[in-house]
Amino acid sequence: MSREEKARATLDSLLNAGCAVVAAEGYSDASVAKIADLAGVAHGTFYNYFEDRKALFNALLPYEGLRMREKIEQIARTAPPGVQREIVRFEAFLNYVIENEGFYRILYEAEIFAPEAHREHMDNIVNGYLGTFRRAMAENRIRRFDDQQLHCLIYQILGMRAYAAMQIHYAADQSEKLRIRDCSVEMYSLFFGQSLLQT
Repeated sequence: MSREEKARATLDSLLNAGCAVVAAEGYSDASVAKIADLAGVAHGTFYNYFEDRKALFNALLPYEGLRMREKIEQIARTAPPGVQREIVRFEAFLNYVIENEGFYRILYEAEIFAPEAHREHMDNIVNGYLGTFRRAMAENRIRRFDDQQLHCLIYQILGMRAYAAMQIHYAADQSEKLRIRDCSVEMYSLFFGQSLLQT
């Protein structure tokens, strides 16, 4: 393994450890020592990659968010373009929340503890939706919206995602999480499939 590959592997270990510690204990209790120990590196090694704990926090959500988006888009691309793909994308997001319990905490605590990372993550999500919907409009697969309407639509979608994820996060057990997912997808399908996104 080259020096560059070793450095990348160490960085990935620190980021993965950071995600795991924050998911389990929250940002406020995620110390450099806990993260370095879980990553299997010396405490001093941490500072070769991050100036301080805040710098790591600002890297966590974009790192984990990219993994989430890649997983969701891989699934979404199996569905036909247009309304059906957006419904599949929504369900894939909820499944990601169910399968990765700590992601909810990493995402929503970041607004307080890592606001720069939270803003970057939200910008990435919004820009992704903008590209998707603009292509769909150009191909006449969804109804047309002006730029302000399109931004409002995207934030309505993000609101539905956020509150469905919150319901799942606080559900009593796995069976309740799955029932919430199924009901949320059904409501999402009714809301978008039969109104806003039809041509």
